[in-house]
Amino acid sequence: MATIILAGTLLAKPGEEPLHKHSVRIESGRIAAVEKGFAAKASGDEIIDLSDQVVLPGLIDCHVHLTAEFGPTHKMLTVEESAAAIALHAAAHARATLVAGFTTVRDLGELGGAGDAIFALRSAVAKGYVPGPRIFAAGAVISPTGGHGITCGYREDINLLLDSSGRADGIDGCRQAVRRQVHRGADFIKFVATGGVLTDTATGTGQQFFSDELEAIIATAHMLGRKTTAHAHGADGIKAALKAGVDSIEHGSFMDDEAIELMLARKVVHVPTTLAGATVAAQAKQGFLPDAIRKKALEVGPQILNTLNRSHKAGIRIAFGTDSGVSRHGDNAQEFALMVEAGMSPMEAIAAATRHAAEHIGFSDQIGSIEPGKFADIIAVAHDPLKDIRALCDVGFVMKAGVVHKCATSRTPT
Repeated sequence: MATIILAGTLLAKPGEEPLHKHSVRIESGRIAAVEKGFAAKASGDEIIDLSDQVVLPGLIDCHVHLTAEFGPTHKMLTVEESAAAIALHAAAHARATLVAGFTTVRDLGELGGAGDAIFALRSAVAKGYVPGPRIFAAGAVISPTGGHGITCGYREDINLLLDSSGRADGIDGCRQAVRRQVHRGADFIKFVATGGVLTDTATGTGQQFFSDELEAIIATAHMLGRKTTAHAHGADGIKAALKAGVDSIEHGSFMDDEAIELMLARKVVHVPTTLAGATVAAQAKQGFLPDAIRKKALEVGPQILNTLNRSHKAGIRIAFGTDSGVSRHGDNAQEFALMVEAGMSPMEAIAAATRHAAEHIGFSDQIGSIEPGKFADIIAVAHDPLKDIRALCDVGFVMKAGVVHKCATSRTPT
């Protein structure tokens, strides 16, 4: 028994020329064959007719926060919701992300008070208990006391109660924090190289860890077989993280020429999150942000698009990431239009969310393209995203590992 997708246009390997009128044969959740022409239905097979659509690999978002969604009520929900409630909301966010066409995500930081919600969700999705994208999780963000990622804005005893397990000060503290996340089950290690926008403290967006602390974080993570990524806005923190050996930079808002040269020389990946920048800039005008956050949002938000333009022109490898949780879950594909506005071609943007993202998270032998042996992570849209990238905001078909989660087309049953 097999499922056969009839693809009118097939972007099997984004970055290469599209194929036309091909069939994708799926068996046991994996791609068994990609063949020219529309295959005839054999006994027991299921046919999914996407002959009038554009078929491409499931999308990959390298920067999400499934346990949170920022907004006017976010601060109160942090203290009102239990870890169980946060986990249930995270499951809803995961489903919204999946049906938007994103079959794999990298979660880069749990909400304060969430406990082990992201790891429980990762397991529940993997076992098929709840629908959602394949999850690679970082656990808690490694941050210094008073830094971005540490709970603040409440009474101090409440701050400490909600504080995640990522607090780290000094070389020994940084080593311990990394080991703690690996022990909890982290697939990646994320740390803050600089201050952040949505921390309600007037600490700016410059470097927050000392260089020896950054070196301790990265060396410990690498020793334990984990890649590292740095939340980084200011050029000083970006360069300090690069010199310490980080594997990728998130945001990169104020990267300068020296930072770009370092990224190129060390083959470091840039995950720009332009949607987050656009979102916080819009939120800054809505009246609910505290002064410290609003000021940073107005400074950083518009800058990220310009940074992506410079990064792309320089030839830095770009991996798709949205920082969803700042923006709404399920709106991830809005990032594509911003990437194109920043100077990337539609094909380059799609490759960033498929092949390049899969390479970045170390799973390119399993996902990122439609090739025999890989997971059958497949989506389809009615209009050509190479002509209008916004077509990816309206995904009509979603399959993950051979299981159909959304289908607005005809299916011939077995």
